[in-house]
Amino acid sequence: MSRLDPFRPDGSNRVVVTGMGAVSGFGLGLARMWEGIVEGRSAIRQTSRSFDALEVTRPAATVSGYEPAEHFSNAELMMSEPFSQFAQIAAREAIAQAGLEASHLGDAAVILGCGGGGEQSREDAARQLFGNRRPRAHPTTVPRTNHQAAVGLIAIEHQILGPGFVIATGCAAGSHAVAQAAMMLRHGYAQVALTGGTEANVLYCAMRAFDSARTVATDTCRPFSKDRSGFALGEGAGLLVLETMSSALQRGAEIIGEIAGFGMSSDAGDTLQPTQRGPVRAVKTALQDAGLAPDDITYVSAHGTGTQLNDRVETRVVREVFGAQADRLLISSTKSQIGHTFGAAGGLELIATLKGMKEGVVPPTANYLGPDPDCDLDYVPNEAREIRINAAVKQSFAFGGVNAALAVRRI
Repeated sequence: MSRLDPFRPDGSNRVVVTGMGAVSGFGLGLARMWEGIVEGRSAIRQTSRSFDALEVTRPAATVSGYEPAEHFSNAELMMSEPFSQFAQIAAREAIAQAGLEASHLGDAAVILGCGGGGEQSREDAARQLFGNRRPRAHPTTVPRTNHQAAVGLIAIEHQILGPGFVIATGCAAGSHAVAQAAMMLRHGYAQVALTGGTEANVLYCAMRAFDSARTVATDTCRPFSKDRSGFALGEGAGLLVLETMSSALQRGAEIIGEIAGFGMSSDAGDTLQPTQRGPVRAVKTALQDAGLAPDDITYVSAHGTGTQLNDRVETRVVREVFGAQADRLLISSTKSQIGHTFGAAGGLELIATLKGMKEGVVPPTANYLGPDPDCDLDYVPNEAREIRINAAVKQSFAFGGVNAALAVRRI
């Protein structure tokens, strides 16, 4: 594809979304995820994982109905982990929805977020090396576990020669990846980018690790609700096709929405305890970058993990950023439906936000039992709400105090 947009030091290329693909606890495809979301259902269920004679059961949203052999050959499965497979499937859907042909993809960027990478192969290697006392790991352990495997496999499948890398900032990785991709398109380093996040770590070791941090729910994830007890693990992938506005218009592509602005920050406080100042800085920067005022925003897609502390702090963040406008905002967390997908969360939750903008529907916060005195905003409890969304904010706040916010608007 010939270059339409010159390199622009001023970053003046506008960036739009033309395709989306999803793998979630509701199954494969955006249609299944969106149907589950608007119906107010939750894909979270009690899930057991074992390691030798040990077993753990916790609430989690695993990908429903997934049969790897239906999507990949035996040779491909030998070299890939579920986190890579989910990304490839979501990429196929996003590329198809965008109507991209091979000629559009050669110079594209592939920038993904991922928190854990190939956790399943690491767990299998530990079982063989330490449990069964075998002298060596499986020879495909290294290529399967590398975080960048998902990027490499997507590039191979679609013959993409442009920039490719993975951002590993935990729960904020997907949103950081979208911000980085948008930045590259703004400045003309690419015209098309595949971005978002992927994760597959509903495994024994991960469950035990988060148990130790006392962040996993006892029953289910109920963000901002009274009697909430933590998050539920989730897996899947959410990938988006971003394009410069001129590229999308030249192709006659359908524009889903615009990545209008983004903000990133660090708490510089505590590795586990969130603060207000870091997230506030990220959200304010995203609004400023987008040229949007607080009263332009209709909906906030919250980080909304369902832990006691996170939800209290996030409520205060919204009040500090939006001031008097906070009480009229609609706020929800799709983690109540698809679980906390960590590196995939930013991508999947942004997709739900953009789909809601397109359809005029705000996703609900499922499993809501009633108000908590410290969480006193409109969290769209249990039922989706029909309303026109002209602009929205997606918030992602990760362990370690790293934050990202994305501002999107209707075209």
